[in-house]
Amino acid sequence: MRAHEAGALHGDIGSREPAWLRTPTDVNALVPQLWPRNVTRGADGALAVAGLGIHDIAAEYGTPLYVLDEDDLRSRCRDFRAAFQDVDVYYAGKAFLCRAVVRMIAEEGLHLDVCTGGELATALSAGMPPEKIGFHGNNKSVAELTRALDAGVGRIILDSFTEIDRLTALARERGVRPGVLIRVTVGVEAHTHEFIATAHEDQKFGFSLAGGAAAAAAFKVLDEGVLDLRGLHSHIGSQIFDASGFEVSARRVLALQAQIRDARGVELPELDLGGGFGIAYTTQDDPASPQELAKRLRKIVDGECAAERLAVPHLSIEPGRAIVGPAVFTLYEVGTVKDVDGIRTYVSVDGGMSDNIRTALYDASYSATMANRASVAEPMLARVVGKHCESGDIVVKDEFLPADVQPGDLVAVPGTGAYCRSMASNYNHVPRPPVVAVRDGRARLIVRRETEEDLLALDVG
Repeated sequence: MRAHEAGALHGDIGSREPAWLRTPTDVNALVPQLWPRNVTRGADGALAVAGLGIHDIAAEYGTPLYVLDEDDLRSRCRDFRAAFQDVDVYYAGKAFLCRAVVRMIAEEGLHLDVCTGGELATALSAGMPPEKIGFHGNNKSVAELTRALDAGVGRIILDSFTEIDRLTALARERGVRPGVLIRVTVGVEAHTHEFIATAHEDQKFGFSLAGGAAAAAAFKVLDEGVLDLRGLHSHIGSQIFDASGFEVSARRVLALQAQIRDARGVELPELDLGGGFGIAYTTQDDPASPQELAKRLRKIVDGECAAERLAVPHLSIEPGRAIVGPAVFTLYEVGTVKDVDGIRTYVSVDGGMSDNIRTALYDASYSATMANRASVAEPMLARVVGKHCESGDIVVKDEFLPADVQPGDLVAVPGTGAYCRSMASNYNHVPRPPVVAVRDGRARLIVRRETEEDLLALDVG
């Protein structure tokens, strides 16, 4: 295992200072970079979202609960639009998708990236213009591709030779010419967790650049003339802070652009650099702003195009986590507090790995705070755990909470907008939590809580 990979196993983004080495500060303080922009703490210590108190939210909707600061999400959409002018910003729906969020990002002028038939169905049912949808996926079925063609999806990202043949046949049958991009595996090992690095050679996505498959795929599409090859696509991973990976990726994919030009006399007009931009989960994280990202990526592309004597292609990017991740926090109720022989204090909440699998899956790091009151008690190093029958059911590995935390208290975990609800499960037959959007002092349910009746409805035995 490489050194940076070993570090990445401790929180997704490389080595960071362990929580127990940090000096505890005021356990009532909120670190702005970790929370949605409209979250505040009142005089009584209770959190409020866009002017609506956490007690009122919990009383109406219960816990566990995902709370979305709608204006925060919308402002992050606008930040990316403003920073990446003349660039198509595709919201990566896999981070979190529901019809309300589709409408929000559409109203803010973003495109949408989907990667399954279910995500496509959600997008279309919410009224997303199909021409603003991009369709990813390494194993799109005939039914999924057929639906995409019939709906008029704007672009399909090709991921295998089988898919080229499959889509070519379907397009020829229908007499249509869909826009496509070739997903290129550029051989960049991003400094992130092994399971969310997507551009090294040994993984399932895309066409290998080094092995010549990417060039062969582009030539095949151009020579057959059925599909409209608009450009190349690369995605190097997720939760990335270091722009050097994007620089190497852009250099390699633009060299392929030049190779295609030289071999076929065609300059492809588009380039998608993917997403994967990191966010802050703890105080150790320092993500770049959209403005900084735009400046770095534009400089990289302009420089490489000049070196290859290429016209600068129309760019697109795919932020998902960077838009929805910081806009949501999860609210839990404490059920038990257990001190284990002075080794550690376990604070058990009414959710867990069924609503946030990332800690167990990626060893991801999160923060937490007391949400319902202030405390003058000394800080206590605690582990926030869930209610599931797994010793690995950990929500927050190490966090300072007030020593007087007790059953009935509310604990909030920020940065849970991306991949938490999307990857949620019914493990131990626990219904999945609802999602509530808050704006201007009012809350509305956008995804309802599952019930036991929902679970039993699928059981036909």
